[in-house]
Amino acid sequence: MAQDWKIVVTRQIPEAGLALLRDLGTVTVWEDEMPPSAEQLDSLLGDADGALTLLTDRIDGVVLDRHPNLKVVSNFAVGYDNIDANAATERGVLVCNTPDVLTAATADHTWALLMSAARRIPESMEYVREGKWRTWGPLLLLGQEISGATLGIIGLGRIGKEVARRASGFGMRVLAHDEYQDHDFATRNSIEYTDLDTVLREADFVTLHVALTPETRHLIGAAEFAKMKPTAILINASRGPVVNTDALVAALQSGEILAAALDVTDPEPLAADHPLVNMDNCIVVPHTASATVQTRDAMATLAARNLIAGLQGDKPPASVNFDAVMAKRA
Repeated sequence: MAQDWKIVVTRQIPEAGLALLRDLGTVTVWEDEMPPSAEQLDSLLGDADGALTLLTDRIDGVVLDRHPNLKVVSNFAVGYDNIDANAATERGVLVCNTPDVLTAATADHTWALLMSAARRIPESMEYVREGKWRTWGPLLLLGQEISGATLGIIGLGRIGKEVARRASGFGMRVLAHDEYQDHDFATRNSIEYTDLDTVLREADFVTLHVALTPETRHLIGAAEFAKMKPTAILINASRGPVVNTDALVAALQSGEILAAALDVTDPEPLAADHPLVNMDNCIVVPHTASATVQTRDAMATLAARNLIAGLQGDKPPASVNFDAVMAKRA
């Protein structure tokens, strides 16, 4: 008889993933719209064998020690900075994520933010809604040209590469900064690798696609904004703390840069009265880069398959520490 695994899902996810998990064992889902608190998460995890988690769920060594039955933590995200992967590896717990399936959607969203900021789409909508549209005017809501401009990509990984591919349709010059350089891809797509300062100085649009690490926290701050063009637009579709929020507010208020478009913020969410939320030259959306029906179904399915494979002793489709855990268990 197959083992009845105890599985915890820390938020409502698409049925595509839940259906797979229900075939494996007993599934407990956190039903509230808001994420569980640390105390609620502790109670929810109980004696679970596996957990399907979100970025809002902090899983560290203390949590893992309190729940020694946990064998797999499968994150519903490509990032996993909410999980202490080293602590998990030390305890023989697999950590999984959902790369690739959200790459295209996130790249599309990056371009939606870029174009909305460049052409002042939210301002234009508000202008119409407030009844200000009385006639056509040569100087009305002028934006920035995208075609032929210079795009600076900081972090040329999966998502950064997809953003770069889309730039070719606009005839853009593309600069990239990344510690790990894929020269074959760069050559095929006419991308120039360069240092961070050059990207900041020369790009009309700077878009961020780096993982959140101690090295990338506040990667973009006051010193970096000072190097950017006064007509530059910043797009952040990575992690909020990659940008120093106070420095961004100051740069936007002073005109040091022209505008920003943010899928992620620090803190997250921002209060409704936060300066960034109320600036005409800043677009803030609620971390929705992967929010398409198709992508969220794919994320749920991959997260579930990761969890199932890990519990059954197989290699998950996407695990960040499988080899290390297997070596630990050997």
